[in-house]
Amino acid sequence: MESTWILIFPEIILATGGLLILCTGAFQEKKEGQLIFFLSLIFLGGAIGASVFVPLSGTSLNGMLDGGGYARLFSTLIFCIAFFCVLFSFNYAKNHSFDGDEYYAILLFSVLGMDLAAKAAHWLIFFLGLELLSISLYILIAIRRDDPFFGEAGLKYLITGAVAGAFLVFGIGLWYAGCGSLSVITRLSSGAQAADIPIMLAALALILVGIGFKISMVPFHLWTPDVYQGSPAPVTAFLATGSKVAVFAFLIRFCFHMPDPLWGPVQPILWVLAFLTLVAGTLTALSQSQLKRLLAYSSVAQMGYLTMTLLAVKMESGLFALAFYLMVYAAMDLGAFGIIASLSDEREDRDALEAYEGMGYTHPWSSAVLTFSLLSLAGLPPTAGFVGKVILFKAVLQAGAVSLAIIAIAMTVLSIYLYMKVVAILYMRPASATKPAFQMGLYEQMGGAFILTFLLWAGVASSPLLKIIESMVQMAN
Repeated sequence: MESTWILIFPEIILATGGLLILCTGAFQEKKEGQLIFFLSLIFLGGAIGASVFVPLSGTSLNGMLDGGGYARLFSTLIFCIAFFCVLFSFNYAKNHSFDGDEYYAILLFSVLGMDLAAKAAHWLIFFLGLELLSISLYILIAIRRDDPFFGEAGLKYLITGAVAGAFLVFGIGLWYAGCGSLSVITRLSSGAQAADIPIMLAALALILVGIGFKISMVPFHLWTPDVYQGSPAPVTAFLATGSKVAVFAFLIRFCFHMPDPLWGPVQPILWVLAFLTLVAGTLTALSQSQLKRLLAYSSVAQMGYLTMTLLAVKMESGLFALAFYLMVYAAMDLGAFGIIASLSDEREDRDALEAYEGMGYTHPWSSAVLTFSLLSLAGLPPTAGFVGKVILFKAVLQAGAVSLAIIAIAMTVLSIYLYMKVVAILYMRPASATKPAFQMGLYEQMGGAFILTFLLWAGVASSPLLKIIESMVQMAN
């Protein structure tokens, strides 16, 4: 019993932190707003430390949670994402008057849901984690009740999230009917019988629809640009990175343990979904004039690269490529959306591309972080995105999906224009003297500095990180 408590120590820290922040807020004066901010960082830092140092195990809670290196890698990544989102939230939340205990407490509860979803080895745990992170995000997106844009984005995400949850529940029910177990790991390895295949394929179709909504997979992506644009910028960063990493971590495990009789029919479906997501995300992003919407469709395209690599998930190189690129993707999107958050005023986010004209000279540090985040999204050296895409394409080619890899390379070349268009606005347009001079705060500078360092280090000297990820992936259950 004692060892079980140790294995779920990161989850205990997050749950305790959320409750303690709510209790602190009940007795806190408004002028002491930094206290809750620092408490959030302390509890997230504690969760990171516990995730790193708690001994690894196979599964815990009667096989419901994966305690191995693979799950621990994604849990630590999710905690780090939340830590940087809190850093980018400090000035933004204060300027928009939602820096109270409810924002930071709900963010911790959302992190707990993401952690449970990423570690889930049982469908019940996955669904509970997914609902916890979804309900928390509904609130975070609409956290400022007097802002109609926040409210509209929250309503859109609520409706689509409810639809996705319904599909997922029906799919899980059919899956249980087909194989007689809700375990994702043990039962999947030997559970599929010939008579159950039609039922389980129907279940897979419903499950893919539900998960497709959550990760913005085409054709279930239509909510993404509106919700990204209408949400508070730090929440957008959290939604675009944390939730995608959590759900994809589970999807990777699900596909990895899928029996061969099911994996054969699923592969062409994944091929089509990856193709549609890559092409639709990239082409639609080209016509956007708002940075948030541009990054939203860019996020859709990035999900296409990851979906494509699921075809290689049965190979160690595919697992390794997916894990590394999810880490890089999180850093890229955090850097881009974090800069939008740090340069926003109390009225609105700096979203129109014209608002960034000449910012490379008036705000050199912010522009550097944004530029290298965009270059990494484009897959250009010397950034981590280049290394990540090379590893992805190699894994897909090894899986035999040559035509899909060629399409992905073509979309990568096309996306260079998309991201360089923003970089050109930063450095090749004169700055308007009438624009207010926004400045990054200390905490945003710290977060931006770390992200910029990571993107460059992982692009030119990534061997130590690659070895760590490789050793953790080898522990996949």
